[in-house]
Amino acid sequence: MELTELAGKILAYGPCCDHCLGRFFGKSGHGLANDQRGIALRIARSVAENAPYEPFSGTCWICGNFFEKVPVFAGRIADALGQVEYGTFLVGCRVPPLIAESEEMVISDLSLPRAELFKSEVNREVGKAVSARTGKSVDFRTPDVIVLIDLLQDAIEVQVNPVFVYGRYRKLERGIPQTHWDCRACRGAGCEKCNFTGKQYQDSVEELIGRPTVELFHAGGAVLHGAGREDIDARMIGTGRPFILEIVAPKRRSISIRDLESAINTSAAGRVEVELDRWSERSEVETLKSNKAHKKYRIVVEADGAPSADAFVTAVNSLSGAKICQRTPERVAHRRADKIRERRVLTIACTGEEAGRFIVEVTGEAGLYIKELVSGDNGRTRPSLSEALGSPARVVSLDVVLVEEREGE
Repeated sequence: MELTELAGKILAYGPCCDHCLGRFFGKSGHGLANDQRGIALRIARSVAENAPYEPFSGTCWICGNFFEKVPVFAGRIADALGQVEYGTFLVGCRVPPLIAESEEMVISDLSLPRAELFKSEVNREVGKAVSARTGKSVDFRTPDVIVLIDLLQDAIEVQVNPVFVYGRYRKLERGIPQTHWDCRACRGAGCEKCNFTGKQYQDSVEELIGRPTVELFHAGGAVLHGAGREDIDARMIGTGRPFILEIVAPKRRSISIRDLESAINTSAAGRVEVELDRWSERSEVETLKSNKAHKKYRIVVEADGAPSADAFVTAVNSLSGAKICQRTPERVAHRRADKIRERRVLTIACTGEEAGRFIVEVTGEAGLYIKELVSGDNGRTRPSLSEALGSPARVVSLDVVLVEEREGE
């Protein structure tokens, strides 16, 4: 069917603006904008019918003449983005059902395979107008901000995309969880037990890193994604634990990574310190969390029965390279599946003795429970140091000294 004949069939549905008429052939190429294509089709029809050319007038039955409002929406969007620091943006829209159904009916009835949807043209044309006003560029992959136009509500919504930064943290103080915990009694609502803070612990690594970050970026929040986590009563020292900090809805973005690092280390001095390596992105969060990391620990162990140094060393050495079967420890059974896991002790050695206690360094596969490796956890972990000694042993203090990132299995 000739294009002019198809155009006539489209116009038979009702008055159709140049944008909508041209859009039904929008993927035909020829380097024309949709409104230009619509005008060209009207001219071609007038020539074919030997009739005078009549430009479009009235109200488009499909879009209601939306494209006349593009400059207005562009201005509203530019004003809304004036409060946010950004370099790139992307426009999207929520299309009223009546518009979507109307154009779909025409496309389906007339089998128009090269039609471009209303949504696509709105996003492009408004995006071009916003770019012209602001001097900012459109980014389809990772824009700093996304603007959604709700045509039904005649409203716009600005979504500021997060900033991600990759680094390592060291936790220098025991008794701090990695992330915020709601109070167990009130579940975050606030009660006498938590002094109406809603927190089980007054601080966390996440908050100590996040507070100065939120202040610098004028952000809505900060979320810490760690490569595993240490126990609350353990320190994370040595090379530190890899993490990615997600900075939520930042109104500022052009912060130096060194300035951020300095602000965190000053604010959290003596408790947590960080080394920030580079900016990151959301896709790396999943990679970080899925990677298997071998960990090295330095632990202080005490054992009943005052074993000799030789006996203790012999017991420790018997675990080197051993495959350990661990049923979910009693201390975490309330929040983890009850199953048996097999993990290997890669290296283990007694490196000293102090006041009747022994210093042990152990490197284990990801997921090896070190406290239970020592205590045996009432027989739930075998073999264990307690089993090898023939008497109970327990961890007095524990430090993580190395987290080595490895590819997921």
